[in-house]
Amino acid sequence: MIIADPASTPKPNNGTVKPLRLDGISKHFGGIVAIKRFDLEIEPGEIVALVGDNGAGKSTLVKIISGLYQPTDGEIWLNGERTVFRDASDARTKGVEVVYQDLALVDLQPVYMNLFLGRELRKAPFGTLDRKEMATRTQALVDELDVRIPSAKSTLSDLSGGQRQGIAIARATHWASSLVLMDEPTAALGVAETAKVEETILKLKERGAAVLVVSHNMEQVFRIADRVTVLRRGTQVGTRRVADTSHNELVSMITGLAS
Repeated sequence: MIIADPASTPKPNNGTVKPLRLDGISKHFGGIVAIKRFDLEIEPGEIVALVGDNGAGKSTLVKIISGLYQPTDGEIWLNGERTVFRDASDARTKGVEVVYQDLALVDLQPVYMNLFLGRELRKAPFGTLDRKEMATRTQALVDELDVRIPSAKSTLSDLSGGQRQGIAIARATHWASSLVLMDEPTAALGVAETAKVEETILKLKERGAAVLVVSHNMEQVFRIADRVTVLRRGTQVGTRRVADTSHNELVSMITGLAS
């Protein structure tokens, strides 16, 4: 028998409601307006890119959606229910997972322990770690997402940067029931490893995940995103379907200069 925390068990979206809806999200730091009335909906199986120049408010928005910041105004809706996050742990409990550029992984632990970090499976009646079950579940997930690693029992420090990023994405996929947020997931990777991570992100789409990805890489946006929304100095300039826009239009929206 395995002991798990029922509060952390994700509940699947049945596809009839939006995994995420943001209505009029604003954030003020004293007299500074960091985000001004931001609106967005993300469908199941959709990748939306969030782009903007440095200081546009992208990281602030991610921190609001992930529970690190409270919005000054506006509403967050997850799977059709209005939600208020007490903190980041509360957001994770409600099905929001974040993949940061620095990964937040433990190098000296095996892959499977990183996947279940803070949510370890335990055996009854003594509560010892069920390492075999965690390794089995981890191997099944990385195989499904085609994250090519030697084994779920490999030590994380023995893996490449791209493989580690794949593990971070796999962990988010495993625990997210509403949304996966990605903050510059390939910024520190080379061309080949970036391509592999992008394949993993596209597999999330195939699984029906809702993904919001922050990226400075316009080519990446056009490769993986369905829609793109632009922030400039905290204001949402617009949202476009990737198929209906161009690199020049997005640059104009980001900079405020006509192309």
